[in-house]
Amino acid sequence: MFRYTLSRSGFGVLALRRAYVLTRFAHSAPKNEYRPIKKVMVANRGEIAIRVFRACTELGIRTVAVYSEQDTGQMHRQKADEAYLIGKGLPPVAAYLHIPDIIKVAKDNGVDAIHPGYGFLSERAEFAQACSDAGVMFVGPSPETVRKMGDKVEARSLAINAGMIRPPQNDAQLHVVLRLELEENYQRAYSEALTAFGNGALFVEKFIEKPRHIEVQILGDKYGNVIHLYERDCSIQRRHQKVVEIAPAFQLDPHLRDRLHADAVNLARQVGYENAGTVEFLVDKHGKHYFIEVNSRLQVEHTVTEEITDVDLVHAQLHVCEGRSLPELGLKQDKIRVNGCAIQCRVTTEDPSRGFQPDTGRIEVFRSGEGMGIRLDSASAFQGAVISPHYDSLLVKVIASGKDLNTAASKMSRALAEFRVRGVKITWMSNEDTCDTQAPSDLYSLFLCSYPGHVMVNGPTTPIPVKAKPSSTDPVVPPVTMGDPPVGFRDVLLRDGPEGFAKAVRAHKGLLLMDTTFRDAHQSLLATRVRTHDLKKISPFVSHNFSNLFSLENWGGATFDVAMRFLSECPWKRLQELRALIPNVPFQMLLRGANAVGYTNYPDNAVFKFCEVAKENGMDIFRVFDSLNYLPNMVLGMEAAGAAGGVVEAAISYTGDVSDPMRQKYSLEYYVKLADELVKAGTHILSIKDMAGLLKPEASKLLISALRDRFPDVPIHVHTHDTAGAGVAAMLACAEAGADVVDVAVDSMAGMTSQPSMGAMVACTKGTKLDTGIALEKVFDYSEYWEVARGLYAPFDCTATMKSGNADVYENEIPGGQYTNLHFQAHSMGLGNKFKEVKKAYAEANKLLGDLIKVTPSSKIVGDLAQFMVQNNLTRAEVEERADELSFPLSVVEFLQGYVGIPHGGFPEPFRSKVELERGKILHIKALALGDLNKAGQREVFFELNGQLRSVLVKDTVAMKEMKFHPKAQKSIRGQVGAPMPGKVLEVKVKVGSKVEKGQPLCVLSAMKMETVVNSPMAGTIKAIHVTPDASLEGDDLILEIEE
Repeated sequence: MFRYTLSRSGFGVLALRRAYVLTRFAHSAPKNEYRPIKKVMVANRGEIAIRVFRACTELGIRTVAVYSEQDTGQMHRQKADEAYLIGKGLPPVAAYLHIPDIIKVAKDNGVDAIHPGYGFLSERAEFAQACSDAGVMFVGPSPETVRKMGDKVEARSLAINAGMIRPPQNDAQLHVVLRLELEENYQRAYSEALTAFGNGALFVEKFIEKPRHIEVQILGDKYGNVIHLYERDCSIQRRHQKVVEIAPAFQLDPHLRDRLHADAVNLARQVGYENAGTVEFLVDKHGKHYFIEVNSRLQVEHTVTEEITDVDLVHAQLHVCEGRSLPELGLKQDKIRVNGCAIQCRVTTEDPSRGFQPDTGRIEVFRSGEGMGIRLDSASAFQGAVISPHYDSLLVKVIASGKDLNTAASKMSRALAEFRVRGVKITWMSNEDTCDTQAPSDLYSLFLCSYPGHVMVNGPTTPIPVKAKPSSTDPVVPPVTMGDPPVGFRDVLLRDGPEGFAKAVRAHKGLLLMDTTFRDAHQSLLATRVRTHDLKKISPFVSHNFSNLFSLENWGGATFDVAMRFLSECPWKRLQELRALIPNVPFQMLLRGANAVGYTNYPDNAVFKFCEVAKENGMDIFRVFDSLNYLPNMVLGMEAAGAAGGVVEAAISYTGDVSDPMRQKYSLEYYVKLADELVKAGTHILSIKDMAGLLKPEASKLLISALRDRFPDVPIHVHTHDTAGAGVAAMLACAEAGADVVDVAVDSMAGMTSQPSMGAMVACTKGTKLDTGIALEKVFDYSEYWEVARGLYAPFDCTATMKSGNADVYENEIPGGQYTNLHFQAHSMGLGNKFKEVKKAYAEANKLLGDLIKVTPSSKIVGDLAQFMVQNNLTRAEVEERADELSFPLSVVEFLQGYVGIPHGGFPEPFRSKVELERGKILHIKALALGDLNKAGQREVFFELNGQLRSVLVKDTVAMKEMKFHPKAQKSIRGQVGAPMPGKVLEVKVKVGSKVEKGQPLCVLSAMKMETVVNSPMAGTIKAIHVTPDASLEGDDLILEIEE
């Protein structure tokens, strides 16, 4: 019996097989020097190095990696049989461009051939020549061919000699380009090219409008044989970098395809091209093609060609380098066939919120999309990998293949959807949209026809449990006076800013009102279904007759979600249009803290950007709350609203009864302490948000008096619901105790689960120190419009299923906005006759969950659990007993997981511990170790999670007090300029005292081979500079300060 050992260094099975193959081919090859390759070095890094190593291993070839000092932890050096440091002391990119070090490593370690990969030295003729001079094979074309193809002017001449079409020179057009910011753009392009490739030469040619980028894969040998492996479409690019590649090019004219192939092969034959390469073309909208260049190397997107031709290009490169002919390898043109379609998407570590700037950091969680038809080429795509700012942002290449374009696209879409990456921002681009040949205008026209047609045939998409029909009578708008509306409180805000506005509110004599008719009133009574059309019609009347309103609540909260999901309207457009019609009354919106206008926590930058855009589109006052009064979530929303320039109104969600000494979880002391924290955090206005209408007159006096005594200069705003019918009495009590603003809805949209009546409040305060200054007869006109308009929404009106409010809200504590929705849902689920049981279950569910503050989304959690209990005939005791076996609603599970926040008093135990976090999934977590303090003041904490090593970075708050950090740019301070991305400072273009104009370059940063110019956001004088050349910065680090 013979025994073979699979040793990379000895003659194992692979080595014996290879020896046999080499001998057989050596006898059949044409006469030419044949040099078998036994050891290959890849003068590159990342995924291309690993791609070549894998091909070498398959062929029984030993592999050698090189790496820079910054790449000591990278995967490519671990995948090779040997790995050696190069470029010691050099910058990260320069290390891979240092030819002497690379050649020395090759000679010292018996390397037969060097594969250059792509980028770096792959198209440098001097590197190919250095390999030849050292007696090491270069896996690529000859040095002379690399030189010719690398010189774009000479390549152009060769293309003309080969009869290929070229775009004519057009000096006039070039002059247009030369006028526009050429110097700065030239410097950036030159510097980037010099840094990345060691050659800063630039080539300028004619601009072709809306071209397709088509490239042809070629392969040649040492005997003059040249074939093509069809083409790739690389038209989808960002910042001149390909992001999606498709093979073969779709919807390409067959005659044009043949001409592209023929031109590519003819040019390769003319220069005696050997090894793999790509001939690139532009195709204009008329089907005319233009030669761009030849890339004398393997391309990033070679993968899609391999998938459709079943040709391993790296195998072919190595065999050709050894001296094999293409026919020997079975590579003849008539045998190369296209099989299906392949798409490649590049998943990159880029931050979309920063204009797709490269992002850095450590990957904490990584799960990729896989399965049939999916290929992944990567190097740093694993948990724990550190993404540095020094190299390309490519994380993984995802290649999907199928029988046709649609099949490949669906596989790609599915695979990308499976990705889960935490720790760094990622982005990808898919090509599914390009598969659709319909123009956007065609799709919009199709929607306009198909949507109403669908409703006419199938009825509304929302199930309606009642048979009420919309009224056929349109509301009549009351007469509106001509001319501009009177001056209102928004004029005060625009003139004096948020702080001045708050002072004006506090100094105002009489009671101010906020009208909720445009939002919370119709949310409570009409399931938020009122259309922008009906709001716009009455807006001019409001602007002219209610200019002394504190504000108009008209946006945010559920209206944002419902506008998109059910009304098929754009909430942003609603805001813009209402702003144009009501320029004098401040607008107020609900902002759910870290939830923004959604139902889960969003990234901080998303909340900040949302507030910024909302302010730009007309929003004035941001009423910020959290459903659990969780302070960190509230402070985030407050900071976001403040940074946007809005009025910050921090709202404390009210529950319980401060006048009842038996209920002490949410005591008077609790509310005053929370208010103290919010005032310290910088709120302009303090709000009490009584979502369930639980404030009784006595409790109103106690709470508002305590707050007024504690904060004499802060305006107080009270919001309530009239579910029990005591809303007007409670609001009058609040006003008497010192509240500056209370909420009302116009009479025909008031009462029940909505707000107290506007007319009632106006009438009750008339002639007193609390006089609102609003004309009662105008309230009547306003109410008449909404009484008729309400009939248009009869199927959604709460009166279809309930006829009055109910004082049992003091027991079940169901919020007004939820009360009607819950009633509606109960009817939809066939529980309409059990609504009494649902209300009782709501109170029991609230106790199960630890007596929560019930505001969206926490109120939904309680409601979901209540309906779950009624549907399954479960009592509170049974739920507690069987908690470990019941399949609870997702909202309940996510609450117990901490997704919504931490409730006052903590999570309910032992109920929480019994609930399975996800059916069939139990998390086993074990603390392992605590790491050392890093430069950012963080410690790495290591855990074992379900048997896998996980770690998180936690700020050491004690240690950070003694550490010094580079200051961060404050967005709220005009003139502070921060770093748009992590990187290294290449150049500072100004000095302290320099005068600068808006848009003038200030400094240049470099990260991941990309240079970014930081421009001045304003005109002024440089006050201070906080960086120097070669300094390393993190995102938002302060670069300099400008003063006007």
